Amino acid sequence: MTKHPDIARVAAIIADVAAEAIMPRFRKLAAADVSEKTGPHDLATVADTEAERLLAMRLQALAPGSTVVGEEAVSADETVMDRLGGPDPVWIVDPIDGTTNFATGLPMFGCMVAYAIAGETRAAWIHDPVHGRTAMAERGGGAWLDGRRASTVKPRNLAAMHGTLSIRSGTRERAAQLGARANRVASVLILRCAAHEYMAMLEGSSHFAIYNRIMPWDHAPGAMMVEEAGGFAARIDGRRYRPGDPVAGEPLLVAPDREHWEMVRECFFRP
Repeated sequence: MTKHPDIARVAAIIADVAAEAIMPRFRKLAAADVSEKTGPHDLATVADTEAERLLAMRLQALAPGSTVVGEEAVSADETVMDRLGGPDPVWIVDPIDGTTNFATGLPMFGCMVAYAIAGETRAAWIHDPVHGRTAMAERGGGAWLDGRRASTVKPRNLAAMHGTLSIRSGTRERAAQLGARANRVASVLILRCAAHEYMAMLEGSSHFAIYNRIMPWDHAPGAMMVEEAGGFAARIDGRRYRPGDPVAGEPLLVAPDREHWEMVRECFFRP
């Protein structure tokens, strides 16, 4: 198992930054504190910017020689993404996942961090600052949620599965296909927050997720955690998910294990 910074120390840094830069601004944002990036569904706030700055500074200090790929930094300079293919360890940072929820006052957002080497996630963290919940994992060492070992729940059949469908992004034909087949599973939840959707899979209240928009800060932490909890995460063409892979490509499907992954793929993507 590749050495990486102490996961408890990183979790403490993330919680401290959230308490310092994010929570004091929750439900207190002025209009000038919120801006659009690519459109009205892609927002940034002063809390995103400040939290990413603090996380980058403190995490790099914890692992000298490491670099950072943060959502807001990439928004300002797309070449920052090239660091994922470089030789140095990389911190992948989403300072506020679910920014739209945060900006509109909904308590459904989280901080996501992954530590990657050579395009492979080695450790991961998700922190829910509203409820004080934290998930963390290390490659080969398992996943933990609120201090307890996490294990995916495997329903008896497809009709008993609850999950997340991404229909806002991707082609309209693909979205229509997913929507038309949603009645084959028990229920569908869309929280507008991958951090909470992944935590739901870790605690067993959700069993699968399908995502069309595959940015590393949205999925490197959660996909690895689900894998360490016994699950399986891969593009629907069968290629295992790696944050260093190109963003474009087939959707990402995450499930409790390979058998259930195949079951969900058959349900939603069979011609």
